[in-house]
Amino acid sequence: MSLFGELRKGIIAENPLFVQVLGTCPSLAVTTSVDNALGMGVAFSAVLICSNLCISLLRKYVPADIRIPVYIVVIASFVTLVEMIMNAFSPALYSALGIFIPLIVVNCIILGRAEAFAGKNKPLPSIMDGLGMGIGYSIAILLISTIREILGSGSFMGVELFGSNFQPVLVMILPAGAFITMGFLFAAFAFLKNRKAKVKKGEVI
Repeated sequence: MSLFGELRKGIIAENPLFVQVLGTCPSLAVTTSVDNALGMGVAFSAVLICSNLCISLLRKYVPADIRIPVYIVVIASFVTLVEMIMNAFSPALYSALGIFIPLIVVNCIILGRAEAFAGKNKPLPSIMDGLGMGIGYSIAILLISTIREILGSGSFMGVELFGSNFQPVLVMILPAGAFITMGFLFAAFAFLKNRKAKVKKGEVI
């Protein structure tokens, strides 16, 4: 697969959240606002790209029987670095995301890409794989957070959209709202994917 193909697959065909349904726990927790989702997306993508690159460079030197502990140490190192940078330059966002920043260490998407791709491929494809998966995940949580913030707070990135007469749907900023939003988006994504497959087969005009 080409480098562009590696990038594109994580955004659409193998989107980690909408297609592979991975990383749903932080997706439920940090999507109450677009600001939080954007911060998580950037932090997640940075860790994924850097860890993919590092693991790819080390892939020939790590014995197979200890590869998972090594992967976790590499990922944890980058998570710690991102956490320190965020705490220094954006303490409000750091406080808002809370425990979900250090929990990136055990995010199944990052460990999964290390095991399934970076540990078996060269550095440049691994970087593109991490970038594509990071963009795909970021788009997914930004879409969820946009819907939740607009309906649940009547705002977008803290800017009021509808005026004082708007009655927010408060359930949307509660955990139940995250499940509802993700459920509809999963259904929409699956419908579009199935329709595209049928078009390719000539079943739909």
